[in-house]
Amino acid sequence: MNVFLEYLSYFAQRTLFVYAVVLMLSYIVLGYISIKALKKYLLVNKHTNYLELLPSSQVPAISLIAPAYNEGLTIVENIRSLVSLHYSNFEVIIVNDGSKDDTLEKAVKAYEMEPVDYKFTQHIATKKIRQIYRSSLPAFKHLILIDKDNGGKSDALNTGVNVSKSKYVACIDVDCILEQDSLLKLAKPFLDSEKKVIATGGVIRIINSCKIKNGSITEVKVPESWIARMQVLEYLRAFLLGRMAWGKITGLLIISGAFGMFDKGIVIACGGYSTSTVGEDMELLVRMRRYMAERKIPYSVKFIPDPLCWTEAPEDTQILGRQRNRWTRGTLETLWIHRIMFLNPKYGVVGLVSFPYWFFFELLAPIVETLGLLFCVLAGFMGWINWQFFFAISLMVYTFVIMISMMAIFAEEYSYSQYKDKGDIMKLIGSALIEPFVYHPFLVYSALLGYVDKIKGKHTWGEMTRKGLKTA
Repeated sequence: MNVFLEYLSYFAQRTLFVYAVVLMLSYIVLGYISIKALKKYLLVNKHTNYLELLPSSQVPAISLIAPAYNEGLTIVENIRSLVSLHYSNFEVIIVNDGSKDDTLEKAVKAYEMEPVDYKFTQHIATKKIRQIYRSSLPAFKHLILIDKDNGGKSDALNTGVNVSKSKYVACIDVDCILEQDSLLKLAKPFLDSEKKVIATGGVIRIINSCKIKNGSITEVKVPESWIARMQVLEYLRAFLLGRMAWGKITGLLIISGAFGMFDKGIVIACGGYSTSTVGEDMELLVRMRRYMAERKIPYSVKFIPDPLCWTEAPEDTQILGRQRNRWTRGTLETLWIHRIMFLNPKYGVVGLVSFPYWFFFELLAPIVETLGLLFCVLAGFMGWINWQFFFAISLMVYTFVIMISMMAIFAEEYSYSQYKDKGDIMKLIGSALIEPFVYHPFLVYSALLGYVDKIKGKHTWGEMTRKGLKTA
């Protein structure tokens, strides 16, 4: 028995060591690719004046779809922010998904919405539409409001896709704030790419503690809440050091549900957003990529490093836990639904690289970390650990995590330098030093609960109450 336990201990230590080394190497490679791609993007777009594209007849028509559920407190300001974007050929479609508050009444009154007999084709099955409204004000003639039975975010987005008149649809969370030229930047790849572009996405940033006026950000600040501040670091790593690289090597598996643009024809051909998963944004893009690959149609998915969309991050551990629980369940559902792509050369980089990476280092990471921690406790109790070696490895891992966060902060400063106050940068650096001890363990715990809830058959989003954006 002692020989067996020693062999088991040896195997576990080597497995955890190899897993950690491969994971760290992957971060280094992705970070290198991201920084290189970011540098090239900034050089190419340095002298691009996106406003010059506004009067161009070549800019494609875009339908901006924003689902709204119980947004009565801010719906008027949210809509005003969307209809004021710098773009010459777009419509804004607000989908009231059976709100129980006064969302509908406030929107109708503020923008003098009138019922219309609106003709459209229902390409995707959705819940019943009660009424479609259009603004009677000349300044908001491109504003449409759909009132429908409650069916969830995916169903609301599908309803917007059905009603939309444009070739491209941009889907956004209604409580986000977009940069004024965000539509121009997302639309540009559809015009100048050699391959058919099926989707584009950009960087999502945290808006907590920023100053806002008339639906626009006047000053970017690091959040006062330590929970939101940790998410700033997390988002910088995910977008500037992660998705930037995956976009460069044609392996991107997700366009954020907060803001992304899609070729409507491909969305409809794929059946629209799935209502059977809580990770509808990731699942749709994977399904679109699978659709194109199986038909052998050359295509691309573009990622833009510009900070295009600002969203409110949870400042409460309970709300954050629900969000990460849902993200874990959504990832698990997507990888299971499209498991045929796993290590399948038919799907190129997505099948051979992206899919295995997400499975081993995104989906399984919380389980591996937890098992590793339990093993260390057991090994310490049984006297199997060389403590000098253990602390050396722990210090190495901690140092590496800090290095990755510093790379993300550097990428932010090198590119768009949103945080003008150097004190904010010091706050981010301070957060990076303590994040591995207080924030990351909570994310692992929330992810494990996501596994448990999935096994139990939970399918709900969970309430995502927000504080609301403060206007200066």
